[in-house]
Amino acid sequence: MKYSYYPGCTLKTKARELERFALDSAEKMGITLEEQNEWQCCGAVYPMGRDEIATKLSSVRSLAEARDKGEKLVTLCSACHHVIKRVNEDMRRKTDIREKVNNYLQLDNYYSGEGEVVHLLEVLRDEIGFEELSRRVEKPLKGRKIGAYYGCLLLRPGGEMNFDDPEDPSIIEDFIEALGGEAVRYPYRTECCGGYLITDNREVTEEMTGNIMRSAEAMGVEEIVTACPLCKYNLEERGRAKDMSVVYFTELMAEALGVG
Repeated sequence: MKYSYYPGCTLKTKARELERFALDSAEKMGITLEEQNEWQCCGAVYPMGRDEIATKLSSVRSLAEARDKGEKLVTLCSACHHVIKRVNEDMRRKTDIREKVNNYLQLDNYYSGEGEVVHLLEVLRDEIGFEELSRRVEKPLKGRKIGAYYGCLLLRPGGEMNFDDPEDPSIIEDFIEALGGEAVRYPYRTECCGGYLITDNREVTEEMTGNIMRSAEAMGVEEIVTACPLCKYNLEERGRAKDMSVVYFTELMAEALGVG
């Protein structure tokens, strides 16, 4: 199974090992992730201005390139996934944005949102199947109590992201159990970690991440898994967990598959 792959900035700089875990695991699962040649930063945050065009251009370039190859566009980062998916919805539904973007980019083939961006977790759930993932596991995560942390970007707004139930998601818990671990649910697993507030309001971020980690500890969680590099950073650096590690989903997968 072959996909166009959009890595995003963090996985090419501060978190290169998390990308390597993903690529090695994908290969083990028979998934080919072919990195796009000229991808650019997605902007990290979806632009809320109704007339904002410039910050959407890089997402459209990547979507159009994948469309022209007849491939889905795969991401590993929930922020990249969020931005690109919402921009694609704009190209489908908003005539003024669609016209302005196409006039500016002058693509060989007019782009109207025909492409599709999916998170690697969605590929595993919807196209490979967690049962197949479980069959490929060589080192099950037996006896490990793992809590999923979703945060904001994968789930909301629910109507546009259409990733999972925004109030009671299960995809990461199903992923954990496919790898042989024990998925532990806790109340704050879909609460915001503070996001980019870490840059100018650390006290607020510490309060928010602290609530998440204490909620997980109270339910017996021993380690937290997330799909967002920024969430991972905030929980590790500001969550102040006593005896709890925070890992990226690609780390867990590589470990269980015996490739990392």
